[in-house]
Amino acid sequence: MSTVDGKTVRVALLGCGTVGTEVARLLTEQAGELAARAGAPVELAGIAVRRPDKHPELPQHLLTSDAAALVESDVDVVVELIGGVDPVREWLLTALRKGKSVVTANKALLAEHSAELSEAADASGADLYFEAAVAGAIPLLRPLRESLAGDRITKVMGIVNGTTNFILHAMDSTGAGYAETLDEASRLGYAEADPTADVDGYDAASKAAILASLAFHTRVTASDVHREGISNVSASDIAAAKALGRTVKLLSICERVESADGTESVSARVHPVMIPRSHPLASVGGAFNAVFVEADAAGNLMFYGQGAGGAPTASAVLGDLVAVARNRVVGGRGPRESAHAALPVRPMGQTPTRYHVSLDVADKPGVLAQVAQEFAAQGVSIAAVRQRDRTNTASLVIVTHLAPDAALAATVEAIGKMDVVNEVVSVMRVEGEDS
Repeated sequence: MSTVDGKTVRVALLGCGTVGTEVARLLTEQAGELAARAGAPVELAGIAVRRPDKHPELPQHLLTSDAAALVESDVDVVVELIGGVDPVREWLLTALRKGKSVVTANKALLAEHSAELSEAADASGADLYFEAAVAGAIPLLRPLRESLAGDRITKVMGIVNGTTNFILHAMDSTGAGYAETLDEASRLGYAEADPTADVDGYDAASKAAILASLAFHTRVTASDVHREGISNVSASDIAAAKALGRTVKLLSICERVESADGTESVSARVHPVMIPRSHPLASVGGAFNAVFVEADAAGNLMFYGQGAGGAPTASAVLGDLVAVARNRVVGGRGPRESAHAALPVRPMGQTPTRYHVSLDVADKPGVLAQVAQEFAAQGVSIAAVRQRDRTNTASLVIVTHLAPDAALAATVEAIGKMDVVNEVVSVMRVEGEDS
């Protein structure tokens, strides 16, 4: 890849919403410092927006509604902050195929098409950077693919969606239910008008796919990620977690799983989890993000900070932009895709998990033994049992040891049909040490 002609790095900015506006502002206000860090001036050559007349605060001579033409123009780097898959995918492929480096925060696109984008970048020698796609301002992806490149990562588990963390943290703090807490999150601006992508886990699943791909050198897509949201988490679930010294978080969990025969696979999942209050992730409140990484040599690492917002995300974008600009100035290349391990993705049913099961059962002798027998019949070992008697009924809480998720699900289905079980009140997966 040749150096930039004239030593000026020309940047096309696609999209100028909350994050894009901050990127444009910082490119202008910090031009001198960015030039010093990159080794050449970094010049904003054009901004593509849907309706230029709606952006009077931006330099009007830079605005265009023709993103495709801007990508094709004489620019060196394309910064994409529009989101979505089409037509953005074609614009970025065009840029990469023409040797223009790309900086993007587009998690949905990367979670489905990172292989295609990476191959285009490799073919032309261009860079593809995407730090802002996961966890906003937190430096996370670059440590995974650079700082820890010589280590063997075994697990990446974290809070990567601020909306759901705000809701669950508020439920834990106030005792309120899901619906009223979601309304409060919307009123305060933490939840979108349509919160589906957040509360149903789609956003976190896209991020989990990116994290698993980087951590385990394996191509993982969003469709490979098991996904459950938080809409079924009740105030009673939160209370039950508190009684066990735990709290509930929506976690993205990516881990390297070894079978009995020594073969390895990748598990990637997003769902609500009970974790001990002593776990580092348990204290992460509000709309903050945090990711816990386990590696053979480095041990346990934690990355924490602002997971969203205009200025924090713009910080990650500009960090990538400086790195890309520096590479172009000196003729270097950034890290390439690493998918050499090509591990299979393990289905959720075969993934070892643990369950917290709350039952309403008949208050009579032998009930616990009958329920325990059903767990044993499915090959599921019980780690802890708590029982509380009420008038004519009893509350039974069971926490299991690790077992294949399918076996645990089959156990819950079977005990729900037992005559002595009035209701399966709640079921939630558990991470961390036994209580």
